[in-house]
Amino acid sequence: MTVRIAVVDDHPVFRLGMSALLSTLDGIEVAVDASSAAEAAALVTGDVDVVLMDLELGDGSGVEATRELLARYPGLKVLMVTMHEDDDSIAASMRAGARGYLVKGAGPEEVERAVRAVAHGEVILGAAVASRALGMMAASRTLPPAVFPELTEREREVLDLIAAGHDNTTISRRLVLSPKTVRNHTSNILTKLGVADRSAAIVRARDAGLG
Repeated sequence: MTVRIAVVDDHPVFRLGMSALLSTLDGIEVAVDASSAAEAAALVTGDVDVVLMDLELGDGSGVEATRELLARYPGLKVLMVTMHEDDDSIAASMRAGARGYLVKGAGPEEVERAVRAVAHGEVILGAAVASRALGMMAASRTLPPAVFPELTEREREVLDLIAAGHDNTTISRRLVLSPKTVRNHTSNILTKLGVADRSAAIVRARDAGLG
């Protein structure tokens, strides 16, 4: 069975190089070549098996694009490809539903192994990040489900970081969201909690055990 691939990356040299590499592999077909989140949304369909998704796209976050694609096509397998190896990026990618995480410095054999593994339903992490990811997941904590049920899961994550004293820039980096998206979430949080400003939200959040 042929594995149909979508390559989504805003760097043309990397995107074209990756497409060329994958096209030489037996049983793999590059079906979609997209340079942005908007193009991915328009071109990726349920006929695609695996999406190689850049973490940081020119018009948005690869994490958000992954979440939106999987909401439409739950059967998609997403392999996040990025320069970053930090724990926050790994966590955000996996929370969005990515099945794998590969650094852009990976060699051709590692790329092929990752694509085939993800296509067959495995979860794969590049060797450089696997041990840290396992430690991070073992140490991760979940927010109490009864806290602020009027908020979405993402809004509760943002509020937790606000309560911990982080500014929007840090929250944007940690959750791999655009600054505009963080501002929108913050505005929604203030409205839903019925508070006037960020300071009041922090008080409410800390009283509830967040932060």
